[in-house]
Amino acid sequence: MPLIPAFHEIRFPTNIAFGSSGGPERRTEVVTLGSGSERRNARWAESRRRYDAGYGVRSLADLHQVIAFFEERRGKLFGFRWRDRADDASAPPGTEPAPTDQALGVGDGETVVFALKKTYGVLHAPYERAIAKPVAGSVRIAIDGVSTEDFVVDPATGLVTLGEAPAEGGIVTAGFRFDVPVRFDADQLVINLAAFEAGEIPSIPIVEIRP
Repeated sequence: MPLIPAFHEIRFPTNIAFGSSGGPERRTEVVTLGSGSERRNARWAESRRRYDAGYGVRSLADLHQVIAFFEERRGKLFGFRWRDRADDASAPPGTEPAPTDQALGVGDGETVVFALKKTYGVLHAPYERAIAKPVAGSVRIAIDGVSTEDFVVDPATGLVTLGEAPAEGGIVTAGFRFDVPVRFDADQLVINLAAFEAGEIPSIPIVEIRP
């Protein structure tokens, strides 16, 4: 029997995802000393996104669509793609991705594979987020500000392979749109149809999958 991958390269219905709630989560440990001062420690090096797709369900047709998607994913078992409308591109909202949006790395004359990433912040403690699920056909690449078409992208991993290694010191940049790799965060969908008809929205928890 063939091995079934633990991730399905399919996007959660965008019409429902657009009405969802959620965003990044971090885990910080705060210890208050006897003097009243604090000591804070980041328990997670990377943030993790959480969403509730229930807020996007507006009809029984939407609900049936989610149930079918949930069943095909076998609950928590298989991951899938999620479009986060608040953060789904290398460029600021309202602008198209450009090949100079995000720095990927510096050439050494030998390396041809670079991983997509997005940097948040500039001055104090910039955070680099790995982008593993670029949208097919959306990636644009530049070397030292000059756009190039000589590359291939693996949409399942976010790895970019250049046709030729950039010269030493060459700055490799990229622009792209991307999805978030996620899974359902429950093996059961609890749905009260009577309450749903009255306007109550079911909870459909979804959590980001981190490497």
